[in-house]
Amino acid sequence: QLQASGGGLVQPGGSLRLSCAASGSIFSINDMAWYRQAPGKQRELVATITSGGSTNYADSVKGRFTISRDNAKNTMYLQMNSLKPEDTAVHYCFAWVRPLGKTIHYAYWGQGTQVTVSS
Repeated sequence: QLQASGGGLVQPGGSLRLSCAASGSIFSINDMAWYRQAPGKQRELVATITSGGSTNYADSVKGRFTISRDNAKNTMYLQMNSLKPEDTAVHYCFAWVRPLGKTIHYAYWGQGTQVTVSS
């Protein structure tokens, strides 16, 4: 299970930090990612991070957002700075998780957290 948190209302230029905690009987977690979906738009990829810490970002957030993870805590973060109104969306976390007793990784989604950037 993935639990996303940290969303809220912030003024343009402000910052928020999202968290995504994986819980349950976990053997390992491979790639993790943040997606977002604005009203009336398709879900889009925001940033990805491998188990080794390699990252990739959508062009729209490069230089403003930073994805990170704490493997010991099975938790991923998204530090969002210089927020713009166009960043307003429900943000979802995603991860490939290998449960204990299983031999493959399964795709898990978090429940989403709302980020609203408005003055």
